[in-house]
Amino acid sequence: MKEARINRRRRLVLPSLLALSLAAGALVAPSQSSATAHFPTRPGLSADVVDMGVDELRQLLQNRRVSSVDLVREYLRRIDAYENAYGDQPGVNAVIAVNPGALAEAGARDAERRKGRVRGPLHGIPILVKDNYDTHDLPTTNASEALAGLRPPDDATQIAKLRAAGAIIIAKTNLHEYASGITTISSLGGQTRNPYDQTRNPGGSSGGTGAGVAASFAPVGMGSDTCGSIRIPAAHNSLVGLRPSLGLSSRDGIAPMSATQDVGGPIGRSVRDVALVLDATVGYDYKDQVTAASIGQIPTSYTTALSTTALRGRRIGLFTDYLGTTAAEQPATDLIRRAAADLAAQGATVVEVGHQQRILDLISGSGVINDEFERDLNRYLAQPGIRFPKGLAELAEPRNAVTLADIVTSGKVTPTVLESLRNRLGRTQPTDAYIQRLANRTELQNTLRELISGLDLDAVLYPTVKQQAVQIPQSQPGSNCSMSANTGFPALTVPAGFTPDGMPIGAELLGLPFTEPTLLAMGYDYEQATRHRRPPASTPALAR
Repeated sequence: MKEARINRRRRLVLPSLLALSLAAGALVAPSQSSATAHFPTRPGLSADVVDMGVDELRQLLQNRRVSSVDLVREYLRRIDAYENAYGDQPGVNAVIAVNPGALAEAGARDAERRKGRVRGPLHGIPILVKDNYDTHDLPTTNASEALAGLRPPDDATQIAKLRAAGAIIIAKTNLHEYASGITTISSLGGQTRNPYDQTRNPGGSSGGTGAGVAASFAPVGMGSDTCGSIRIPAAHNSLVGLRPSLGLSSRDGIAPMSATQDVGGPIGRSVRDVALVLDATVGYDYKDQVTAASIGQIPTSYTTALSTTALRGRRIGLFTDYLGTTAAEQPATDLIRRAAADLAAQGATVVEVGHQQRILDLISGSGVINDEFERDLNRYLAQPGIRFPKGLAELAEPRNAVTLADIVTSGKVTPTVLESLRNRLGRTQPTDAYIQRLANRTELQNTLRELISGLDLDAVLYPTVKQQAVQIPQSQPGSNCSMSANTGFPALTVPAGFTPDGMPIGAELLGLPFTEPTLLAMGYDYEQATRHRRPPASTPALAR
């Protein structure tokens, strides 16, 4: 069964690669031993794209040293080389499907540039998109065999904004199925692996995006975060990830888990890259009324605040309750304490926040994913114009509409997630317990706001995950996702260095709602001072 699923995923990826090769006129004979020969390097690209971010690529494009077609070709070479098994590696396995129109879109963006039309910093930049974002021209499957081939009626709002900004979707990425986990395994995509050690998990649920960006399948990508699903894969892959304030960016067209907790946002190599994507994706959307809160809260550009002196005079609270003390947790704790020292060296005042039992109690009693999952997924599945696999709606009542019950009845879900989905059935009506959890959420917001204001803090610091990525197929312990998720407050994770095993750890900065400019500025100062990120050794530059 497992092998069949892996083969199914490969059928989704490889024919698209071949179609792109044909379109590019670069297809080699089937007997060619190196798959990367499908995409020979164009003369304009003089170096591998490993560790190039959006800002570097933008400058190359602006100076006409490379074309968007060159970039798409090179990223396709890397997907072709490292996605599936190679050498002594099992392969990153980050991609659900490659966009067969990517080269044509790149050519169109190049033509616009030649005519003097540049839509912005993302013009002609390839991106990865988690396969729970609606894309009108590609299936959106939630990485589930049950929804294989599902076609949404249009693009998610953030995807439409990215396309309008000139970005090119190069591939849809794997996720922990239905975003219901943090190790990224699915019935359609199989197990995604961490490029820093392919025996370990990449985090999740946006693990395909995290692993893909780390392996240089694109310079940046989109994830969603209901409780850590942007931040955990960013931390596990030595990347920057932002869970934005609830209401900053539209969730329209992102397959939901919980309307109360869901957000979507970027994962990239640098704070500046994340800021550039944020510029293109934030703002009010009538399709998601929670975004009304963003009106008047958005700067002209999130890049303007970025400064190597941004930490001077800032006050940061080290949340010691989130520092692990076990042998497995100590390496992450050591790196976060070192991060606190580095923040102080850049001019910040770091204060240890004492034990906060009330906050911990409220966090544990305010998660509402299980309460809202069925209600919100069913609303998404009922959107007009959506097209489903044939016969799916007939599996459970009602027989004329696809619901969570049909998905569960199909059984076409990876076993651990299927059990989770079964447990969420029948929770569509509000209960006293659910109402209490919402009340706890409000109290948590107020209590955390009082703590931050009372200590005059600009941010709260803690490890994104208390423990490095563990070996597949173990479950991943140590997530600190809930403080941000259960309040709606923004949180930025930035690379904090590597454990003795060579695995990345992320330092997370949480702030009050709509303080993204401050979080990004502080993260940028820390990033530039420490330069912790390095590319993974298992996906090196390709031979020229």
